[in-house]
Amino acid sequence: MRPTPHLAFVIPALILFASLSLASGQQDASPKPAQAAGSPYSGMYSFLKEGEFVQVTVEDAGRVTGFVSRYGDLDSDKGAFLDQFFKAGKLEGTALTFTTTVVHGLAYDFKGTIERGEGKKPGDEAYYVLKGTLTERMTDASQKTSSRSREVVFKAFPAEAEKEN
Repeated sequence: MRPTPHLAFVIPALILFASLSLASGQQDASPKPAQAAGSPYSGMYSFLKEGEFVQVTVEDAGRVTGFVSRYGDLDSDKGAFLDQFFKAGKLEGTALTFTTTVVHGLAYDFKGTIERGEGKKPGDEAYYVLKGTLTERMTDASQKTSSRSREVVFKAFPAEAEKEN
């Protein structure tokens, strides 16, 4: 019995389809690149007052970049948003430190840890928290420097809020 012309095309097409399916399945099974250590901690966290925040970005080898975005407190900048970029930052395990640049006579030093917070799943508010000591270093017009330290807990913003900003 002679195969019909339709079968002559169907069998090679089925073989081709099966081999393409196997090939695409192998691509999906390939290992995915691992996230950089600490990168889950990258994101926006609350700061001292409502509407203020600190942006933390964990890079290779524990280098941390970011900035504090806060309201000015002086008569000349009251209510204005001021950004203070990190001039140094480091993450070693869960130990986090950063120092900001001086803006209008004020700089911040943070020394603490990144910990799991009360958020239930990644992307929830307070899934991670920055917990530690924040030191404010102030220099007045006569170049007199003073500092004040306090214990703080900065909560991670929810993932949806980060996308909006």
